[in-house]
Amino acid sequence: MGRATGHRAEVLRSIDQLPPGSWERLAPAGDPMWSRGVFRALERSRVGPSGYAYLTVRRGAETVAVLPLCLFRDLRLDRIVGPRERRLLAPLRRHAPRLLRVPMLFCGHLLGQGHVLAAEPLDGPAGELLVSAVLDFARRERLGTVVLKDFAGPDLAPLRAPLTAAGFFLVPSLPDTELALPADSFEQYLAALPAKPRRNARAKIRRFAARPGLRIEVLADFAHLLPAVLALYGQVMDRADQTLDVLDHAFLATVAEDPLSRLVACFEGERLVGFLLCLFTPGALFTAGAGAVDGDGVGDGVVAGAAAGATGARIGLDYRLAHDAALYHNLHYAAVRLALAEGCRHIRFAQTAYLPKVELGCALVEQWHAMTHVRPLPRALLRRLLPPALTAARDRALGPHGPLGPHGGARPAPPHPRAEARTEERPPHAAR
Repeated sequence: MGRATGHRAEVLRSIDQLPPGSWERLAPAGDPMWSRGVFRALERSRVGPSGYAYLTVRRGAETVAVLPLCLFRDLRLDRIVGPRERRLLAPLRRHAPRLLRVPMLFCGHLLGQGHVLAAEPLDGPAGELLVSAVLDFARRERLGTVVLKDFAGPDLAPLRAPLTAAGFFLVPSLPDTELALPADSFEQYLAALPAKPRRNARAKIRRFAARPGLRIEVLADFAHLLPAVLALYGQVMDRADQTLDVLDHAFLATVAEDPLSRLVACFEGERLVGFLLCLFTPGALFTAGAGAVDGDGVGDGVVAGAAAGATGARIGLDYRLAHDAALYHNLHYAAVRLALAEGCRHIRFAQTAYLPKVELGCALVEQWHAMTHVRPLPRALLRRLLPPALTAARDRALGPHGPLGPHGGARPAPPHPRAEARTEERPPHAAR
């Protein structure tokens, strides 16, 4: 592809075509969603996109940047909007369903926060090359709409100038959620919560303990449970507002092979009734890797390690008892206990279900979409229609925790090119 100041852009069709070690060198060290194994799992599965690619920027033989791409050749718009918008689109879905299917290119991470993988921010010419190469690829693949998905402001800031010059516009997306873990034990974590969330947490833990036959285990080997995992995950997805990605057996089977994945599993007798799939960064030190959670919340086969971060990636619940047993919260408490035991300093729980996650102590991590269309007229329509629609959907999802909630507050400002880094019980209502 094009060249700029000694750089060249190239598109690869598999993560395994990248030079050995380049992905690991560039990927964010504290985010297990960006492990090579997760992207291999995506490539082997059918969770939504019709294909994947990796735009690389190279300087000589060195790979200096990588941007993952997800190709949707026939994306259903009614699967990615909220319930209010879906009701408005219902007549169109009945009478002209083809109008709701659009070709779209997502740049970043289908399942997590977006990044351009780079050791340092791209300079002006390299950023221009990257943006130009994305648009060239979209035109060749006949994917009209292009979205840099769920980027934090500091990650998007170095690309702000070339994106604006190329016709992209910014829209606030749903924030991510991150729980800092400065505590040395789960009891210290609880003690640090504000009074009301602390009382609620202890009440939910007692509620779970009062249910006979329920127990939580941390499992390193959970491939035999995948049919039950998929069934519980299906219960959550059946209630989801948005279904951009739906994990399948192939994805979960590949993740289950990863030595840094764990299933926080809740059993009623021998029956799986809830789970939270957790991923860890390299550096976590596991021993036997499985065991029932004891009174301190630490599995018997798990010892402290040096993992930088963890992610509670996806959840599944048996709604027959989810509310009465406070399954959602207790699965998250068990994940917090596990992350603390592994020496993690943060754990992410991704988007949606903001009320319980804020009660857990999570901070909201502001994120943005950068969007455009390769043709001028659709680009103008998108620029006019999408920002207010997506902003309204975001504010509804955030509720009292949003910028326009009952306590007021200004809407977040778009990331500036010189921006510096900052950092009722209901299950997730979207794909995350």
